[in-house]
Amino acid sequence: MNNIITYIKPVSILKRIFGALLILLSIYVVLFNNILFGFFMCALGVFLSATTGSQINLSNNTYREIWSIFSIHFGNWHKNPEFEYISVFKGKQSQRINSLGASTSFSNQIFIINLFYSKNKHITFYQSKNKDNAFKVASDIKNTLKLDILDATEKEQKWLS
Repeated sequence: MNNIITYIKPVSILKRIFGALLILLSIYVVLFNNILFGFFMCALGVFLSATTGSQINLSNNTYREIWSIFSIHFGNWHKNPEFEYISVFKGKQSQRINSLGASTSFSNQIFIINLFYSKNKHITFYQSKNKDNAFKVASDIKNTLKLDILDATEKEQKWLS
């Protein structure tokens, strides 16, 4: 029985296809042309196809933060601490772009799910750009680990039952 719960940030299908094509093309380039350029293309393809996420193994009470490419997950397992509650809060994700002396920055609103333990320590378990998706994941974790959810997305925080 599979007792591993996996949450992965979605990657668009076009990015995955383009990344896979770059990886395949890079193999050809490494074998028949320039090895260095082929490895560069492969790294770019992996970057486009990869995503991050988290897993909880209910069988042996462990968790890990993962890096995933084409459904192959990499990461080290850690023993679960005694989780006390789940927090969902609103944050901003900023990205700065510099080009030819010009600079601009973009910021997106994201919703972050933290699992708290030992009063104030936490593990950031999941991030989403969609509030409904964040609360769906938090609800799944709540039902699995039997924890309460703290909604900290608004100025006034509230406990959800």
